[in-house]
Amino acid sequence: MSGRDRWDDEDQPLGRERVRRSGGPSRPSEASRSQTSILANPNAMKREAHEPDYIILVAVLALSAIGILMVYSASAIPSYARSQNTFQLVAPQVLAGLLGLAAMVILMRIDYRYLRVASVPLAVLALVMLLIVLVPLPGPLKGMVVSANGSARWLHLGPFLPDIHPAEVAKLALVVYLSHWLATRGNGIRSFWNGSVPFAIIVIPFLILVVREPDLGTASVLVFIVFSLYFVAGARLFHLVLAVLAGIGGGALVVAMGSYPLQRIQTLIDPWADPQNTGYQTVKGLEALSAGGLFGTGLGNDRIFVPQDVNDFIFSVIAEESGFVGSVIVLTLYGVVLFCGIRIAGQARDRLGKMMAVGVVALLFSHVFINIGMNIRIMPVTGVPLPLLSYGGSSVLGSLIAMGILQNVYTYRKAY
Repeated sequence: MSGRDRWDDEDQPLGRERVRRSGGPSRPSEASRSQTSILANPNAMKREAHEPDYIILVAVLALSAIGILMVYSASAIPSYARSQNTFQLVAPQVLAGLLGLAAMVILMRIDYRYLRVASVPLAVLALVMLLIVLVPLPGPLKGMVVSANGSARWLHLGPFLPDIHPAEVAKLALVVYLSHWLATRGNGIRSFWNGSVPFAIIVIPFLILVVREPDLGTASVLVFIVFSLYFVAGARLFHLVLAVLAGIGGGALVVAMGSYPLQRIQTLIDPWADPQNTGYQTVKGLEALSAGGLFGTGLGNDRIFVPQDVNDFIFSVIAEESGFVGSVIVLTLYGVVLFCGIRIAGQARDRLGKMMAVGVVALLFSHVFINIGMNIRIMPVTGVPLPLLSYGGSSVLGSLIAMGILQNVYTYRKAY
């Protein structure tokens, strides 16, 4: 397939096929002629932007506001005890939220097709950042890598900038790059050697580097994103089954090679076997969930202390302080975003938009499922944040950027 054909496939409206006559050249379709015009004249890339999806916008703003409120509620007293500053944790969260909202608004107005230009540099940048946190850095650069709980996960870029989690960059990079790659590949993804094998070659380095940190939670998110895009792109069922079996085998190998993953699984099965050590976080999280009752204990009135309550177990804090009612509200807001995201993917104008929408939905759903799953003990504790709610500048910024991409697909969903 020539380069021009690949671009034609990427921007061709969904549901409209080009018909080629056997034995002779085909007459260019309207989509093909439009793409030729785009390649010849960059100004032809412009198309009319429509109104954003206000339902998603309201839900995202509500979740962001709830996140700031709950992080402040959970951290105010401990922060004051440490530094006499109740805003020690929530202030960076507010800053990250404002930066994320600005990025979301900008991405809502820039045609998502321009992102394919940045897809390769973004993927390379993500790989470089994932490598930096794993290799020894010389002299003054040594302090760039920040480790926590035995994992090298953050890059410290200076006193006035938030620490960056390279895995957050990797998630967005994979969504954008794989969407572009799959859109240009078209039906070629159904080929094993020309579709599935190159797809695996692209994905595997990201997974290996994230597992090496180790960050098994983020690796699980990446796997879910990858399989979602692979399936929606039209991969053969047999190849998909082979990929699932390979993923299961790789997961089993990771568990067998280290005590850390196996310990997390054992804790999931029976956290009360060691409630004061390995099972402490899980047990306390369950106690907090049950302590809230119907309407909760009230903001700032935590009765149960849960380790990592501002990030990994923020949902337990919500359940304790706002009760069953507050938990249902949060789950409903996530459900609204997910439902609208699936609808946007179905309405996408072209393959690129469809792939990007699917990637963002997969990213959000996997985070919500894994995080709330470990709060209610159906998933092992893996350190996956709850989008827009958990403490962490990289997570909040990445989530809002993803929402901006999703809104953009909706904004430019009509014909150009």
